[in-house]
Amino acid sequence: MDISLNVNGHRHALSLDPRVVLLDALRENLGLTGTKKGCDQGQCGACTVLIDGQRVLSCFVLAALATGEITTIEGLAGEGEPLHPMQQAFIEHDAFQCGYCTPGQILSAIACVHEGHATDEDEVREYMSGNLCRCAAYPNIVKAVLAAKSDMAANA
Repeated sequence: MDISLNVNGHRHALSLDPRVVLLDALRENLGLTGTKKGCDQGQCGACTVLIDGQRVLSCFVLAALATGEITTIEGLAGEGEPLHPMQQAFIEHDAFQCGYCTPGQILSAIACVHEGHATDEDEVREYMSGNLCRCAAYPNIVKAVLAAKSDMAANA
């Protein structure tokens, strides 16, 4: 099946089996390996990407049905550009350890802020609960999300 994906501001024409999920199309066909394959069951959040600003588990979405602007971790800051405020906050607040879940955490955190669900620590924990971190960096992730919130508002 011939499809077209709009990923990180670029249109990509692909010929895929209709059963291919967005996660596999991004990783295998477009070489965008920042999106991680975790559980393949929509339970860990490692595969989180944004479609038109909404967080989506890319292991659950058929690539052929992924319409709209898809943003992966690679699309947040280009080479030579400053990091997205959320990326910078994750660094400043040591909000990752092994880094495997970090791309999904960052994209989910951006959506959490845009959705208005980052008013306090409890709300961030609730709305980020779909993204698991095996290293248990949760306290620092919460701090990073709250810290980036004001920078994101200033850059909007």
